[in-house]
Order: sequence, then C-alpha cells, then structure tokens
Amino acid sequence: MKRLTAALKAAPRTLREDLWPIPGALPRTAQPRWLDWRPAIAVPLVLVALCLGIPTVNQFLTGYRTGSRPVLVLLALILVAGPVVALFRPVLAWWTSTAVMVAVVVTTDPFPLGASVRSPWAGPGLALYTQVLFLAALRLRPRVAVEMLVISVLTSLACAVPRGGVVDDPLLTTASLVAAVLVGASMRGRQVARTELVVQEELTAEERARRTLLEERNRIARELHDVVAHHMSVISIQAQVAPHLVENPSEEFKENLAGIRQNAVEALTELRRVLGVLRSEDTPADGVRHTPQPTLDRLDELVGNVRAAGLTVVTETTGAPRTLSPGVELSAFRIVQEALSNVMRHAPGAEVRVEIGYRRTGLTVRVTNSPPDRTAPPSPGTGQGLLGMRERTAMLGGELATGTTPDGGWEVTALLPTQPPAEPVEDTP
Repeated sequence: MKRLTAALKAAPRTLREDLWPIPGALPRTAQPRWLDWRPAIAVPLVLVALCLGIPTVNQFLTGYRTGSRPVLVLLALILVAGPVVALFRPVLAWWTSTAVMVAVVVTTDPFPLGASVRSPWAGPGLALYTQVLFLAALRLRPRVAVEMLVISVLTSLACAVPRGGVVDDPLLTTASLVAAVLVGASMRGRQVARTELVVQEELTAEERARRTLLEERNRIARELHDVVAHHMSVISIQAQVAPHLVENPSEEFKENLAGIRQNAVEALTELRRVLGVLRSEDTPADGVRHTPQPTLDRLDELVGNVRAAGLTVVTETTGAPRTLSPGVELSAFRIVQEALSNVMRHAPGAEVRVEIGYRRTGLTVRVTNSPPDRTAPPSPGTGQGLLGMRERTAMLGGELATGTTPDGGWEVTALLPTQPPAEPVEDTP
C-alpha cells in the first residue's frame, strides 16, 4: 500500500520530466542510427504531409464551423507539420498535435452533414497524428511512449462525445494509436539491441587486442629477463674473481669489487623477483627454461628447418657481420622467425628471401615472399605475429614496415638501431 501511495505521489513529477523535457535534452545514446538520415527522411515525409494536408484542410472546413475560417486552416497546417517536426522534436510535435485536435473539437461546432459527423480523430487527421506518435515511439523510451499513448487515447475518447450527430468509431481510433506505438517501440527496441551488440563487439575486440598485446609483452619480457639475468650473473662472478687476478690488492680495491658484486647480486635478486612472476602462468620445462636465448648465429638453423618444411628460402647478408647486443640479436632472430612462420601459415608454396644488412648505426632485417601458389587454409592464429614484431622494434627505438609487394607478395622490413637512442640534454642556465 505504501509503495502504491508513493508511486501515485511521484506520478505527476515523472510525467512532467518525461513529457516536458528541456529542449535538446534527449539522451544521445538512446537515438538509433537512422536519425543520421533525418534530412533525407524529411523530404518524403514532407511530401506525404502535403498530400494529407489538402484533405485535412477540407475536413476541418467542411466538418466544422467557426467564426474564423482562417483559424481552421492554421490548425490544419500545424497538424500537417507535426510529422516533420517529430523527426527533431518529438515531444513538442506530440503536444502541438494533441492541442490542435482538442482545439478543433472544443472551439468549433460540427456541421450536421446527413447522419454522421467526421471527428478530427478520424480520416487524414488521425493519419497525421499516428505518424507523430509513431515517430515519437521511435525516438523516446518505451515508458514515455506509453505515457503519450495513454494521454492520447483518453483525449480521443473525451473528444468523441457526440455533439449533434454520430461520431466516428473510437475503437478504431484507439486501435490505430496503439498500433503506431507498438510498431514504433518494437523497431526502436530492435535498433537499440543491435547498437548495443555492435558496441559490445567493439569492446570485445578491443579487450582481445589488449590481452594479445599484454601476452606478447610478457613473452618479450621473459626473454629479456633471461638476457639481463645472464649479464648480471657474469658481472657478479667477474667482481668476485677480480681480486685474485691482482697481486697485493688494496683494501679499497677489494671493498669496491665487493660492493659491485653485492649490487649485482641484489639487482639480480630483484629482477628475478619482479619479472620471474611472468613465468607463473606458463612455466616451460627446465630444459627449455635454461636454454640460451637465440641469436643471429642460429639463423642458418632456422632457415634450414623452414626449407625442410617445403619452402624455398634464400638468404643474403650485406655489410660486415659483427657481434651485436643480445637484445638486438634476439629481436632480429624473432622477427625473422615470425615472418617465416607467417609465410608458412598464410602463403604456402611461396618463395622467401631473407636479407640481413649490417650498417654502422643499425641492423636491417628484410623478409619478402612471393604470392602463394595455392589457397592457404584457415589459420587459428590470434594475430600476435605482427604485434610482436612492432613491440620488439619499438622497444629498441627502431622502425617496422609491413605490407604487400607490387607482385602480390608480402614484405617485412625492420630497422633496428645498434646503439640506444640519445637522451635529450637539458640546457643548463
């Protein structure tokens, strides 16, 4: 009982908020995409309104008498403009059309034409009003559309009191109004559901891409963890052995080397503690985990495995080969490995060319393949290959370019700097 009382008390405020909104306050998220076509929809709607305008004016002039015939013409024209206005201001159009229908009934007297009198809630007047109600149901929430329907039905029944003749069937009027709201609300609900589905699909795709990026970064971090841990271990061992290689080392020398070793051990411990957690989800076997990370020295082994799988691979090295930093060697090897895997997966039977260019300030990795000689089967991959290449290249401050070749093949080119990018120097005052 208390809930019913509270609902009745809140009804006037709810109706005022729903049916008397601030102009332009309709929520954007509730607007279906067809509203982007409002200028195009307005043109045929204007033509339909003009076609109904003549019989509406004729209905008002011949069905009712008043002291001023131009007033009837004005009311008819306002009703005719209702559907067009409803495209942009549905609440205003509905209020205006309802006021016109009530004004025609209240301020005029019907002509006694034979046995019956045409009501404004019938014929072309009803057709225009149902258009306004239909467009309002397309734009507004179902609750607001139902409120409009209830008020419209009650108003039409109140105006259907016989005044000197037999009025039109109020049941037909009510059925027309209900049908307009039901069709409009159902179309709006379908469009809203479709829009929400598209939004959900976009969010799912973004989440999948973000998860793929994190997984690839985790894999790169695990590999770099092994590289950095190796060098920190070497530093620690060298600092421990160094005092034994010097005759009569001073105490300061021993203390400095002990400090270096202690810092290296602490850094290695922290590194394993922070980055070692990345192995928790997919810890590899001990034999794989302790295997050194690959470098370009194993490129021939990689190419040999690909050739054994049936691909024709040609390698070319330009410049003077030299030992590079472990991060550059590892990234270059992984880029070539992923590019060859993509060729086997997406371009079966293609010819591949792997080019390694040693430059003074960087390393160029270029992998190209010809068009496939047959259709590739569907690949179960998640698109991590190109993403991993970009992450590895960006990590080193390099550049990566991928795309199709003029003959229909594919090309991957990576420029990896062999020196870290210079940090900006702040100007001292």
